[in-house]
Amino acid sequence: MKSDAADPTGVHFVPCMDGKGDIAGSCESTMRTALIVTTGSTSVHVARAPDNADRAVRLLAAFVLVSLTGVPAVQAQTGRLPVSQTSGSVPTGTATNDLRHLTLRDTIEMALRYNLGVIESGETARAARGQRLQALSALLPQVGIGASYNRARVSTASLGFSSALGVPVPAAIGPFGYGTLAASVSQTILNVESIRRLRAAQSAEQAALLSHDDVLDLVTLIVGNAYLQIIEAASRIDATQAKVRNAQALYDRAVNAFKAGTSPRIDVTRTSVQLHTEQFNHTVARNNLEIAKLNLARAIGLPSGQAFDLVERLPYADLDPPSVDDALRSAYTSRADFRAAQQAVESAQHQVAATRAQRFPTLALNGDYGQQGARIGNSQRIFSVLLAVNVPVFTGGRIGGEQLAAESALQQRQAEREDLRGQIDYDVRTALLNLQAAREQVAVAGENVELANENLARAQERFAAGVTDSVEVVQAQQSLSDANDQYISGGYTHNLAKLQLARAIGVAHTRYGQYLAGQP
Repeated sequence: MKSDAADPTGVHFVPCMDGKGDIAGSCESTMRTALIVTTGSTSVHVARAPDNADRAVRLLAAFVLVSLTGVPAVQAQTGRLPVSQTSGSVPTGTATNDLRHLTLRDTIEMALRYNLGVIESGETARAARGQRLQALSALLPQVGIGASYNRARVSTASLGFSSALGVPVPAAIGPFGYGTLAASVSQTILNVESIRRLRAAQSAEQAALLSHDDVLDLVTLIVGNAYLQIIEAASRIDATQAKVRNAQALYDRAVNAFKAGTSPRIDVTRTSVQLHTEQFNHTVARNNLEIAKLNLARAIGLPSGQAFDLVERLPYADLDPPSVDDALRSAYTSRADFRAAQQAVESAQHQVAATRAQRFPTLALNGDYGQQGARIGNSQRIFSVLLAVNVPVFTGGRIGGEQLAAESALQQRQAEREDLRGQIDYDVRTALLNLQAAREQVAVAGENVELANENLARAQERFAAGVTDSVEVVQAQQSLSDANDQYISGGYTHNLAKLQLARAIGVAHTRYGQYLAGQP
């Protein structure tokens, strides 16, 4: 395979031999292909299919890559997290000996509370709120109360006094002491820059909140995919168990026929190889199931070592998708990442206006009022009021430099928004294509399973009657194995395509159940 070291982001297909998996599971046998989505330094297994289904899987791969990566610059602007963090969690509670029964709703609700990506994006939104409060503080009155006591001895010469006309002036005064208790108030009356900074912080906070909503959609897709991977792995265990039983029966029949002298030794060897192959595939399937369960547990925050199983099997349910135009209209309205990009543009616009406003005059008012005296009983009221106007005249190019940087950032945010607009169009169209392809795959795979079962039954009858050797039976078993693999992969791919469509439109974490049930 060609090296992708120079391109850290992409879609790669590699043959799997060892049964190892990642967030979305792993390959089942040497006849399967792992699809790896790479985002930055993170590689995530997101789908798998038999070799004769690679084309459809590659279509899904392109969409999943886009779904998981989103728009990197907008993520950097609003604090979005990489996939490696959304696949982790903060385990909560202590593992028990009880077997927990989880529905898809249970797993997603847990992930939306304990997933690391959700927690991180929530804290990023809180930080944005803190920045907005800091910007607001610059426009609000600042009030303080202070108390002090001074004791001093001062030189009269330092105060400008000297002996004159024969009037003696002491060289020093004191020691003496006095105390002060006063309240101070400062208020910015007019500062256009601070007003613009506040508006920029408000838009940035909205962008962070919307990015958090987008992470909820992404986590829903990841957890839903992990849940589907477990269902698929469990289905493969059932299928491989049936294959082992059929291979065992065929092997026993070949042994008996050899002992009776009606079958050659090669039939025993051939059926023995087939039996061991199916046993090997069954072991791989069991391993893949356990890894898939670990992946789900990691994503939703289950206590380490907690045993669980899945309640729902999510059978095939056809979905009547919306038209491309309707889906695009919904996506532009619902996609949280697109709305976050719009808010990021607004924030950048306010930042540009704020840098320009640094050239405007500012008006501020400061005042103090309190008591001062040597003792409390003879203290006097004191106050001061200061009204100040500041007009920038020469700043050494600082304002111009800041304005240039702010305008550059604005151009970047606008470019990212338009790129995301095109990306959403791509996401929606790809999701609809994937859904249509998956629907056709399920229909064809179902017919293939029926035909393969019928072919195997006839081949077994012919072998039992001595009409043919074991080659025909082994070939029929392999055909049935391939047909079952296609049907299982088709069901998984169809459900994943429905989740991806919900993600493309921007309603994954609110309407995932309706899409999986075929009722968007």
